[in-house]
Amino acid sequence: MTEAPAPWDSRIGRRLKLRDLRILFAVVEAGSMAKAAGQLRMSQPAISEAIANLEGALDVRLLDRSRRGVEPTIYAQALLKRGRNAFAELDHGMREIGYLAHPTAGVVRIGCPENMMSGFVPAIIDRLSRRYPQIVVHAITAQPGAQQFQVLRESHVDLMLGRILRPVTDAAIASEIIGEDRFFVVAGASSPWIRRRQVALAELVNERWILFPPDNVVSSSFADVFQAHGLEAPQASVISFSLDVRMHLLATGRFLTVLSGLVLQYNAKRWSLRALPVDFGEPVPITIFTLKDRTTSPVAQLFIEQAGAVAASLQKVR
Repeated sequence: MTEAPAPWDSRIGRRLKLRDLRILFAVVEAGSMAKAAGQLRMSQPAISEAIANLEGALDVRLLDRSRRGVEPTIYAQALLKRGRNAFAELDHGMREIGYLAHPTAGVVRIGCPENMMSGFVPAIIDRLSRRYPQIVVHAITAQPGAQQFQVLRESHVDLMLGRILRPVTDAAIASEIIGEDRFFVVAGASSPWIRRRQVALAELVNERWILFPPDNVVSSSFADVFQAHGLEAPQASVISFSLDVRMHLLATGRFLTVLSGLVLQYNAKRWSLRALPVDFGEPVPITIFTLKDRTTSPVAQLFIEQAGAVAASLQKVR
């Protein structure tokens, strides 16, 4: 006896079209069918027909129309939320097919903190491009150290690279340690502190400090180091993520900050930076983050291999 068809087969699977879903996304983002028609280079009747097809297949109203344009109903919002994830997975699948056909060519998308882009990541890209010149790297700023993995979950990146300052609590995230880094108290070449052979942490409390925003995980670690020595954490004179801001202010000789060894490795000579002789905590792992339920593409795997090689070479230099 033949089983009755599932709802997907009988109603949605045969009538729901990816093209119509993309049109719905465009209409909602544009706020009107007319604007979406212009962006998609389609006629407005074709746009209306696509929306009507979707509403017919799902048997719900997807758009509320008003003088101001259109707004998604609760049904459309649910469809958009899940649909975007579906399109992201389809896009990832198409890219995987391309990787299988050409495993040393294609695009790898990474997310990492700004300070890793100031030397470490360019070194990885340089090494990768010399060996695999057909690979394109797309790098965006992200904060895996703060366990912000949304760009990874939404397939905006294939992997994330960062320092892991506390255990990963997200069960969907896989982490692979490729090396270690540590933080240093840093001054510019004209600072009077660089002439000291010994510096006590207590002496630095009242200096002008350039710090990260207080809700950043590095800020918490910074405070912990002082508290471990029975000291109150210094007050910030400047609060910024920007490396440019830090470098220019350090050059005046009037400020101190905390920088990682990776940043110093590539920028100390250029900006005349010096690490002060202060014990500033234990090393932290340099980590690659990926999604456990997503197969790492061959191109992304090549990036990971070269990242590990660069990290290993830096350990020998320090």
